[in-house]
Amino acid sequence: MGIDVDSYFRAHGPMVLRRCRHLLRDEELAHDAMQDVFVKLVLHQDRIQHEAPVSLLYRMATNECLNRLRSKRRHPEHGDALLERIAVAGRNEERSIARNLLRLIFGDEQTTTGTIAVMHLLDGMSLEEVGREVGLSVSGVRKRLRTLRAHVAELEGI
Repeated sequence: MGIDVDSYFRAHGPMVLRRCRHLLRDEELAHDAMQDVFVKLVLHQDRIQHEAPVSLLYRMATNECLNRLRSKRRHPEHGDALLERIAVAGRNEERSIARNLLRLIFGDEQTTTGTIAVMHLLDGMSLEEVGREVGLSVSGVRKRLRTLRAHVAELEGI
């Protein structure tokens, strides 16, 4: 027995859209991402058995948006790349420093550590909520955050 996608959409569609808006900062892209989340639910509804629909949809929306942002950075449209270069003219050095700093911070970390940091530190999710989302215990989440903080503190000392 799968999930009832229609009831999920009616009950939780606005929450998914808010999450997409928050991450993408673009109304049209947010609507597209929200629709893709529910399309994936339709495609996989018979295989998905989830007791916490809000958690499932929140994680799906986050992943969809992060994938879109990564893809856009890897393959910018020609016009987008030109507009970005114009917009950041004079700030390229600052952006380069920020990128290098993020590489230093997250370079040796597991991919999910960045997700954990965003969910807990930016989104304000509890350690328990983050643990459920990424499949770790509370102590596992705490350890990852502690390791990340130590790494950042070490870099600050350089």
